[in-house]
Amino acid sequence: MIQSVIFDMDGLLVDSEPFWGESEILVFSNYGIDIQDNCTATRGMRVDEVVRYWSTKFPNQIDDIQKVANEILEEVKRLVIEKGVPMKGAIQALELFANKGMGIALASSSAMSLINVVIDKLHIRKYLDVIMSAENLQYGKPHPEIFLETAKRLQTAPGSCLVLEDSIAGVIAGKAAQMKVIAVPDAALATRKEYFIADAQLHSLDEIDENLINQFNER
Repeated sequence: MIQSVIFDMDGLLVDSEPFWGESEILVFSNYGIDIQDNCTATRGMRVDEVVRYWSTKFPNQIDDIQKVANEILEEVKRLVIEKGVPMKGAIQALELFANKGMGIALASSSAMSLINVVIDKLHIRKYLDVIMSAENLQYGKPHPEIFLETAKRLQTAPGSCLVLEDSIAGVIAGKAAQMKVIAVPDAALATRKEYFIADAQLHSLDEIDENLINQFNER
């Protein structure tokens, strides 16, 4: 039986992936790095890991990983405050699971400072029993550490957790944690074969209903 549900944040609850792309392109350009049209390569990763990824592709351009990561993070926060909106079906999905009395967590690769900005922007704190960031964990997604730690805090066995993710890294992390995973990818990425390991794939969160939850409980 599914007892708890774990939501990713960026690109799943809040339409922030364009903000990450815009911020990364802007900040990296200040260091002579052009990543136009390549932002999806690092989707779902921690921002410090994103910077490290591109610094290896463009050696000798970045001296301080954390400084660049902080610059990207601050730009994303600014854009969320200015323009952030919930993804289609996000609030309804949170309400559905809350009404069923299930444990609800948010587990994101993003820094806690950004998580709090998003939660307050969307007014969703009341739904969340656990809020987890990977920023201080040893590993980010696709490693399962964040989901396993979240399950502990929810006091739920991993096999009784349902993960909702939009990124390939998140889907891999959820399955590695031995949890059920629903993928809700961006339409442009939906045909990527890596998503096929998910237990289900949806176009948006508004497809989540009682019937779908019952199907997972019957497996």
